[in-house]
This record gives sequence, structure tokens and C-alpha cells, in this order.
Amino acid sequence: MAQHILSAREVQVAREGQHADGGGLFLRVAGLNASWVFRYTAPAGQRRDMGLGSAERSTITAAGATLTRARELAQVQRQLLEKGRDPLDERRAVRVAAEAEFAQKREQARVASLTLCRAARDYHERVIEPRFSDKHSRLWIASLENNVPDEIWLKPLDRITPVELFEAIAKLRRRIPDTADKVRQRLDKVFDDAAFFGRCATNPARMIRNKVAETPRGRKEGHYAALPFTEVPAFLDALHKQRGTGARALEFALLAAARTGEVLGAVWEEIDEQAGAWRIPAERMKGGEAHVVFLSPPALKILDDMRRLGGIYLFPSPLDPRRPMSSMAMLEVLKRMGYHKRTTVHGVCRASFSTWANETSAGRPDVIEACLAHKEVDRVRAAYNRASFDAERRMLLVAWAGFVHSCLTVLNTLAEDLHTPVNAERRYPLGVA
Repeated sequence: MAQHILSAREVQVAREGQHADGGGLFLRVAGLNASWVFRYTAPAGQRRDMGLGSAERSTITAAGATLTRARELAQVQRQLLEKGRDPLDERRAVRVAAEAEFAQKREQARVASLTLCRAARDYHERVIEPRFSDKHSRLWIASLENNVPDEIWLKPLDRITPVELFEAIAKLRRRIPDTADKVRQRLDKVFDDAAFFGRCATNPARMIRNKVAETPRGRKEGHYAALPFTEVPAFLDALHKQRGTGARALEFALLAAARTGEVLGAVWEEIDEQAGAWRIPAERMKGGEAHVVFLSPPALKILDDMRRLGGIYLFPSPLDPRRPMSSMAMLEVLKRMGYHKRTTVHGVCRASFSTWANETSAGRPDVIEACLAHKEVDRVRAAYNRASFDAERRMLLVAWAGFVHSCLTVLNTLAEDLHTPVNAERRYPLGVA
């Protein structure tokens, strides 16, 4: 088959139509556009046309250059045909491979730039913030930001090894074990999420779970300074002399044996005045389970006084009634009273209650733990123990209110309302030192 039929001049002046150069190469002219086409019979037998690019014809030199280039490309396709390969299929395979290589490099670059910090904050924004309170959400991400070493926190996610993560968590566990456990659990969720979306291949936080459990724990977090329970009535007497929402919130927390966050975030919708109960939803509880606090008459009296302030929260901020009171408000009350070096809010509101109830046998251990909303450690026992001890819990908190107020009035009033005989001297001792 004759080849190289066209001259550069013929390419430059060619008119509308197709002009053969031989060997399956054609110059195709359509209006002002001109291009090269290679026509061939594929190994499978079908006739196919393959574009070889545009033809530049502005000058004789340009026409000669485009002709030479087209002939070189056509020759490459002829060589493929001699090997039994289809030029169009080959081109498509090359393009697909190039696209795949480009996508792989782009993904590698993206993964390389995806640090643990970015992955954790992305998960926090998508999953944690929409589901939990502002306070819990802030604490969630802060626990990682403050406790994961920078050399891991700022490292690409897919380059973090189980060994280095284990060493960091084990070191943290020897210092603050409860926080270390939370950090590992939260990192587990971050890595799981990243693996689900193909951003990392493994989950080192899950791989180290058993090894971390084998490491020694340091001191238990949450050992709060607390007043001896015999000093709580005097404390409450001094507290009555303090003015302001913070003082009333502290007194309410003491009577309810409640956590600071539970009291500060309490809204009026949670109060069931007819039942004399405060129903705290699961999302606001540390253990993630809904909890009911049975309110004694003094606690209900505080709420009656606070309702006059209006608003959403039981104890609103003095600066903005639409917002809850600051988490530091109750601590400031302790400082004004001169008690801040002797006890914490948690200590006087919960630890003192627990010590009083246990040491005086004011209530059964299960009832005391239920009042404190402590989760059952024994999971098998927890699965079968569905008792909420409502009557006993109510009476125990009433007895506590009577003790801290140093009188039997509250206890006797409620006992009459419930038609429940109470042996105050033996079952619910109210005496003070």
C-alpha cells in the first residue's frame, strides 16, 4: 500500500473532504477545521477510525510539521496492528491507567495530609456536636487535644503505629487512668470512622485495647475533697447566709446529691412537680442513662423560689437569663464561704452524701448507688437488676435533707404523705455531732 502521498503544500491548500496519505492515514477537512484520521481494520474484523489530532495549516512550514507528526503516529498504530493489538483499545487502556494512577496519587496525597487532628475534628463536627450538649461536645474534643501528644496528634492518620499510640496511652493511664480510657475509646471511634471512609487501613486504637488494659493504673481520677458528713449541717447553715443564684444552685445540688453539670443544665421541662421528681434525660447524664432524682420538700422550695426568675433554666445566668449559670458559679460560692480549700462542689454534694448514707446505714448500698446514678460495675448484675428503688430513694434523699437541716420535720411530713412508717433513729438517722 502506497504511503506518503501528500505534500506539505497539498496539506496546506486541501479543500473540504478527505485526502489520503496512504497506509490508512487521511487528512479530513471540514470548513475551517482540519484533522488527521487513521483508518484501519481491527484484529476483531471491524473497521475503525482513530483521531490523531488537529492539522495546523497556517503556513507551509506548519503544514509540513503536522504531516510529519501524523505519519509518525500512524506508523505507531500500524506496529500495534502487526502485533495483533487494537490501537483504540490500547489508547483507552493507557488513558484508564493514567487516570487511575493520578487518582491514586491524589488519594495518597490527601491521606498523607489527613492528620489525626483533622480526622478527630471532622468526626467531632459531624457526629459529636449534633448529638450531645455543648458542654459534653467541648469536653470530648478537649480530652483529645489536651492529652494526645503533638507527635501523634499532628501525624498523618495512616502513619500512626499501634506501638507509639500504646506508649502514649499507657503513660497517660499511669497519671490519669480514667481520662486515658476515655481518650482511647474516643480515638477508637475516630479511627473507625476514618477506616469506614477509606482514609486509613487500620485502627491502632482498637488494636491496643487489650494491651492498655494490662498496664498498671495510676491514682483513680475523681477523688474529690469532701467535708466529713457531720460538718455538712454547719456548712448548710453558712450557705443559707449566702445570696445569689449560685448559692441556691449549690444548696439544690447538695440536697439532690447531683453533679454540677446536671444542675447547671437543668431546665424546667425536666421538673415533674406533681411527682416531686426531677427527670434528667440520658444525653445529659455522665453514664448516658436517664435518671430520676426524687426531690425533698427543701429542694422543691428552692425551685419554687427560683421559678420567679422565669426563663428556661432552673438556675439561669445573672448576666443573661437565656443562658445557664457558669460552671464556676458554685465554686465561687465555696470561695466566698472559705470552704474551697476543704471541699469541692462534687465533694460536699455527692461524696459527703455517700459517706453519710453508707456509714450510718441510712440506705442499702444499691439504693445509695442508684441515688448517685452510678452505673452497675457488674454487667451481668446490671442486666438483671431492673429495680429503681423509687420509694427507698425518695426516703433516703428526704432523710439526707432532714439530716443536713438537723430536724425531723421533713422526714415526718413525707412519711405521713406516703403513709409509710419510718424508724428515724435506726433506719434513717438524722442526728448530728
